[in-house]
Amino acid sequence: MRVFRKARGAWTRLARRVWARRATVVVLGCVPGLLAVLALVVCAVGVDRKVVARERPVAAPLPAGPHRAARPVIVPRSRWLDAGSAHAQPPARYDDHVVAVFVHHTDSPNAYECAEVPRIIRSLYAGQTGVRRWDDIGYNFLVDRCGTIYEGRAGGVDRAVTGAHTQGFNHGTAGIAAIGTFGAGTPVPRAMTEAIASLAAWKLGLSDVDPRATVRLVSSNDLSRYTAGTSAVLPTLAGHDAGFMTNCPGAALASQLPGIRSRAAHLQGR
Repeated sequence: MRVFRKARGAWTRLARRVWARRATVVVLGCVPGLLAVLALVVCAVGVDRKVVARERPVAAPLPAGPHRAARPVIVPRSRWLDAGSAHAQPPARYDDHVVAVFVHHTDSPNAYECAEVPRIIRSLYAGQTGVRRWDDIGYNFLVDRCGTIYEGRAGGVDRAVTGAHTQGFNHGTAGIAAIGTFGAGTPVPRAMTEAIASLAAWKLGLSDVDPRATVRLVSSNDLSRYTAGTSAVLPTLAGHDAGFMTNCPGAALASQLPGIRSRAAHLQGR
Protein backbone atom coordinates (compact mmCIF):
# COMPACT_ATOMS: atom_id res chain seq x y z
CA MET A 1 0.00 0.00 0.00
CA ARG A 2 2.82 2.41 0.90
CA VAL A 3 4.56 1.67 -2.39
CA PHE A 4 1.30 2.29 -4.26
CA ARG A 5 0.85 5.69 -2.60
CA LYS A 6 4.40 6.76 -3.55
CA ALA A 7 3.83 5.72 -7.14
CA ARG A 8 0.50 7.54 -7.31
CA GLY A 9 2.17 10.73 -5.89
CA ALA A 10 4.90 10.56 -8.50
CA TRP A 11 2.37 10.19 -11.33
CA THR A 12 0.39 13.15 -9.96
CA ARG A 13 3.45 15.42 -9.95
CA LEU A 14 4.37 14.32 -13.47
CA ALA A 15 0.86 15.06 -14.72
CA ARG A 16 0.95 18.55 -13.23
CA ARG A 17 4.24 19.34 -15.03
CA VAL A 18 2.85 18.10 -18.34
CA TRP A 19 -0.31 20.20 -18.03
CA ALA A 20 1.76 23.26 -17.03
CA ARG A 21 3.88 22.93 -20.19
CA ARG A 22 0.79 22.51 -22.35
CA ALA A 23 -0.78 25.60 -20.78
CA THR A 24 2.37 27.62 -21.56
CA VAL A 25 2.29 26.53 -25.19
CA VAL A 26 -1.38 27.43 -25.45
CA VAL A 27 -0.82 30.91 -23.97
CA LEU A 28 2.09 31.63 -26.34
CA GLY A 29 0.06 30.37 -29.25
CA CYS A 30 -2.74 32.76 -28.40
CA VAL A 31 -0.55 35.92 -28.59
CA PRO A 32 -2.12 38.06 -31.36
CA GLY A 33 -0.10 38.29 -34.54
CA LEU A 34 0.04 42.09 -34.26
CA LEU A 35 1.78 41.91 -30.89
CA ALA A 36 4.32 39.43 -32.22
CA VAL A 37 5.14 41.74 -35.15
CA LEU A 38 5.44 44.67 -32.75
CA ALA A 39 7.91 42.74 -30.63
CA LEU A 40 10.08 42.02 -33.68
CA VAL A 41 9.99 45.69 -34.69
CA VAL A 42 11.13 46.79 -31.22
CA CYS A 43 14.06 44.34 -31.31
CA ALA A 44 15.04 45.46 -34.82
CA VAL A 45 15.02 49.14 -33.81
CA GLY A 46 17.29 48.39 -30.85
CA VAL A 47 19.85 46.63 -33.06
CA ASP A 48 19.71 49.37 -35.70
CA ARG A 49 20.42 52.08 -33.12
CA LYS A 50 23.50 50.22 -31.92
CA VAL A 51 24.86 49.92 -35.45
CA VAL A 52 24.27 53.62 -36.22
CA ALA A 53 25.92 54.65 -32.95
CA ARG A 54 29.09 52.79 -33.92
CA GLU A 55 29.22 54.39 -37.37
CA ARG A 56 28.70 58.01 -36.37
CA PRO A 57 31.81 60.08 -35.46
CA VAL A 58 30.50 60.97 -32.01
CA ALA A 59 32.46 62.08 -28.97
CA ALA A 60 33.08 59.29 -26.48
CA PRO A 61 32.12 59.64 -22.81
CA LEU A 62 34.74 60.88 -20.38
CA PRO A 63 37.16 58.01 -19.70
CA ALA A 64 37.89 56.80 -16.20
CA GLY A 65 41.34 57.32 -14.72
CA PRO A 66 43.65 60.21 -13.76
CA HIS A 67 44.10 63.18 -16.09
CA ARG A 68 42.16 61.82 -19.03
CA ALA A 69 40.17 64.06 -21.32
CA ALA A 70 37.08 63.19 -23.33
CA ARG A 71 37.67 62.01 -26.86
CA PRO A 72 36.62 64.74 -29.30
CA VAL A 73 34.58 64.09 -32.43
CA ILE A 74 36.92 62.71 -35.11
CA VAL A 75 35.77 62.35 -38.71
CA PRO A 76 36.95 58.98 -40.09
CA ARG A 77 39.28 58.81 -43.07
CA SER A 78 36.53 57.10 -45.08
CA ARG A 79 34.91 60.55 -45.31
CA TRP A 80 37.81 61.97 -47.33
CA LEU A 81 39.48 58.94 -48.95
CA ASP A 82 37.36 57.28 -51.63
CA ALA A 83 38.08 54.00 -53.35
CA GLY A 84 39.29 55.76 -56.49
CA SER A 85 41.95 57.74 -54.60
CA ALA A 86 43.25 55.09 -52.18
CA HIS A 87 46.58 53.35 -52.70
CA ALA A 88 47.52 49.83 -51.64
CA GLN A 89 49.59 50.06 -48.48
CA PRO A 90 51.22 47.82 -45.90
CA PRO A 91 49.67 47.28 -42.45
CA ALA A 92 49.98 50.12 -39.96
CA ARG A 93 52.92 50.10 -37.54
CA TYR A 94 52.46 50.77 -33.85
CA ASP A 95 54.36 51.99 -30.80
CA ASP A 96 53.55 51.24 -27.18
CA HIS A 97 52.34 54.71 -26.19
CA VAL A 98 52.02 58.27 -27.44
CA VAL A 99 54.14 60.44 -25.16
CA ALA A 100 54.34 63.60 -27.29
CA VAL A 101 52.42 65.47 -29.98
CA PHE A 102 53.94 67.51 -32.80
CA VAL A 103 51.89 70.34 -34.31
CA HIS A 104 52.29 71.15 -38.02
CA HIS A 105 50.71 73.30 -40.68
CA THR A 106 50.09 71.96 -44.17
CA ASP A 107 51.56 75.03 -45.93
CA SER A 108 48.47 75.22 -48.14
CA PRO A 109 46.07 78.12 -48.85
CA ASN A 110 43.96 79.47 -45.97
CA ALA A 111 40.99 80.76 -47.97
CA TYR A 112 39.04 77.52 -48.20
CA GLU A 113 35.49 76.55 -47.41
CA CYS A 114 35.28 73.88 -44.72
CA ALA A 115 33.13 71.78 -47.04
CA GLU A 116 36.19 71.55 -49.32
CA VAL A 117 38.40 69.95 -46.66
CA PRO A 118 37.93 66.30 -47.74
CA ARG A 119 39.20 67.28 -51.21
CA ILE A 120 42.14 69.17 -49.68
CA ILE A 121 43.15 66.17 -47.56
CA ARG A 122 42.91 63.92 -50.63
CA SER A 123 45.32 66.28 -52.40
CA LEU A 124 47.77 66.12 -49.49
CA TYR A 125 47.46 62.34 -49.47
CA ALA A 126 48.05 62.18 -53.24
CA GLY A 127 51.19 64.31 -52.95
CA GLN A 128 52.68 62.32 -50.10
CA THR A 129 51.88 58.89 -51.51
CA GLY A 130 52.57 59.91 -55.09
CA VAL A 131 55.54 62.27 -55.50
CA ARG A 132 57.07 61.38 -52.12
CA ARG A 133 56.11 57.70 -52.44
CA TRP A 134 55.08 57.38 -48.79
CA ASP A 135 52.87 54.45 -47.84
CA ASP A 136 50.13 56.75 -46.41
CA ILE A 137 49.50 60.34 -45.42
CA GLY A 138 52.07 61.27 -42.79
CA TYR A 139 49.89 63.08 -40.24
CA ASN A 140 47.88 61.14 -37.70
CA PHE A 141 45.24 63.89 -37.58
CA LEU A 142 44.28 67.04 -39.46
CA VAL A 143 42.29 70.03 -38.18
CA ASP A 144 40.54 72.61 -40.34
CA ARG A 145 39.77 76.28 -39.73
CA CYS A 146 36.26 75.41 -38.51
CA GLY A 147 37.64 73.15 -35.78
CA THR A 148 36.74 69.84 -37.43
CA ILE A 149 39.17 67.02 -36.65
CA TYR A 150 39.90 64.40 -39.32
CA GLU A 151 41.56 61.02 -38.99
CA GLY A 152 44.71 61.00 -41.10
CA ARG A 153 47.03 58.02 -41.15
CA ALA A 154 45.33 54.62 -40.98
CA GLY A 155 45.54 52.29 -38.01
CA GLY A 156 43.02 53.51 -35.45
CA VAL A 157 42.73 56.92 -33.82
CA ASP A 158 42.92 55.49 -30.30
CA ARG A 159 46.10 53.52 -30.96
CA ALA A 160 49.75 54.63 -31.02
CA VAL A 161 50.11 54.55 -34.82
CA THR A 162 53.65 55.32 -36.05
CA GLY A 163 53.33 58.35 -38.32
CA ALA A 164 55.59 60.07 -40.86
CA HIS A 165 55.41 63.68 -39.72
CA THR A 166 58.57 64.60 -37.78
CA GLN A 167 61.87 63.26 -39.11
CA GLY A 168 63.64 61.33 -36.35
CA PHE A 169 60.75 61.51 -33.88
CA ASN A 170 57.89 59.54 -35.39
CA HIS A 171 57.98 56.81 -32.74
CA GLY A 172 55.84 57.32 -29.66
CA THR A 173 54.41 60.56 -31.01
CA ALA A 174 51.35 61.79 -32.93
CA GLY A 175 51.29 64.43 -35.65
CA ILE A 176 48.48 67.00 -35.79
CA ALA A 177 48.37 69.16 -38.92
CA ALA A 178 46.55 72.49 -39.04
CA ILE A 179 45.22 72.91 -42.59
CA GLY A 180 46.59 76.22 -43.88
CA THR A 181 49.70 78.39 -43.69
CA PHE A 182 50.37 80.25 -40.44
CA GLY A 183 53.39 82.46 -40.88
CA ALA A 184 53.97 85.56 -38.77
CA GLY A 185 50.93 87.85 -38.59
CA THR A 186 48.46 85.28 -39.93
CA PRO A 187 45.30 84.97 -37.82
CA VAL A 188 44.86 81.50 -36.32
CA PRO A 189 41.17 80.62 -35.94
CA ARG A 190 40.09 80.05 -32.35
CA ALA A 191 38.10 76.97 -33.41
CA MET A 192 41.31 75.46 -34.77
CA THR A 193 43.39 76.00 -31.63
CA GLU A 194 40.55 74.70 -29.45
CA ALA A 195 40.32 71.55 -31.58
CA ILE A 196 44.09 71.00 -31.38
CA ALA A 197 43.97 71.42 -27.60
CA SER A 198 41.08 68.98 -27.17
CA LEU A 199 42.71 66.41 -29.45
CA ALA A 200 46.10 66.69 -27.72
CA ALA A 201 44.47 66.51 -24.29
CA TRP A 202 42.69 63.28 -25.19
CA LYS A 203 45.61 61.64 -27.04
CA LEU A 204 48.22 62.45 -24.38
CA GLY A 205 45.76 61.66 -21.60
CA LEU A 206 45.61 58.04 -22.76
CA SER A 207 49.18 57.77 -21.43
CA ASP A 208 48.56 60.24 -18.57
CA VAL A 209 51.01 62.74 -20.12
CA ASP A 210 50.86 66.41 -19.08
CA PRO A 211 50.69 68.65 -22.21
CA ARG A 212 52.79 71.26 -20.37
CA ALA A 213 55.61 68.88 -19.53
CA THR A 214 58.75 67.75 -21.34
CA VAL A 215 59.81 64.30 -22.46
CA ARG A 216 63.12 62.70 -23.42
CA LEU A 217 63.05 61.29 -26.95
CA VAL A 218 65.82 59.64 -28.94
CA SER A 219 66.29 60.65 -32.56
CA SER A 220 66.14 57.83 -35.10
CA ASN A 221 67.39 59.75 -38.14
CA ASP A 222 70.39 61.93 -39.00
CA LEU A 223 68.15 64.24 -41.03
CA SER A 224 66.46 65.34 -37.83
CA ARG A 225 67.46 68.42 -35.85
CA TYR A 226 69.31 65.85 -33.72
CA THR A 227 71.56 63.14 -35.18
CA ALA A 228 70.46 59.53 -34.85
CA GLY A 229 70.91 58.18 -31.35
CA THR A 230 70.88 61.63 -29.74
CA SER A 231 68.65 62.01 -26.68
CA ALA A 232 66.69 65.25 -26.71
CA VAL A 233 64.38 66.82 -24.14
CA LEU A 234 61.36 68.22 -26.00
CA PRO A 235 57.94 69.59 -25.04
CA THR A 236 55.23 66.95 -24.88
CA LEU A 237 53.18 69.30 -27.08
CA ALA A 238 55.70 70.70 -29.52
CA GLY A 239 55.90 72.43 -32.86
CA HIS A 240 57.40 70.58 -35.80
CA ASP A 241 60.44 72.86 -35.60
CA ALA A 242 61.35 71.46 -32.17
CA GLY A 243 62.45 68.22 -33.81
CA PHE A 244 63.30 69.24 -37.38
CA MET A 245 64.93 72.19 -39.15
CA THR A 246 61.83 73.89 -40.50
CA ASN A 247 59.60 76.95 -40.11
CA CYS A 248 56.60 74.65 -39.57
CA PRO A 249 54.09 75.14 -37.92
CA GLY A 250 54.58 78.82 -38.76
CA ALA A 251 55.36 81.66 -36.36
CA ALA A 252 51.70 82.55 -35.79
CA LEU A 253 50.65 79.01 -34.82
CA ALA A 254 53.87 78.48 -32.83
CA SER A 255 53.03 81.54 -30.73
CA GLN A 256 49.70 79.88 -29.83
CA LEU A 257 51.33 76.72 -28.44
CA PRO A 258 51.69 77.93 -24.82
CA GLY A 259 47.97 78.67 -24.71
CA ILE A 260 47.14 75.36 -26.40
CA ARG A 261 49.22 73.51 -23.78
CA SER A 262 47.43 75.27 -20.93
CA ARG A 263 44.02 74.59 -22.45
CA ALA A 264 44.87 70.92 -23.03
CA ALA A 265 46.04 70.55 -19.43
CA HIS A 266 42.80 72.14 -18.20
CA LEU A 267 40.78 69.67 -20.29
CA GLN A 268 42.70 66.87 -18.57
CA GLY A 269 41.65 68.25 -15.20
CA ARG A 270 45.12 69.45 -14.24
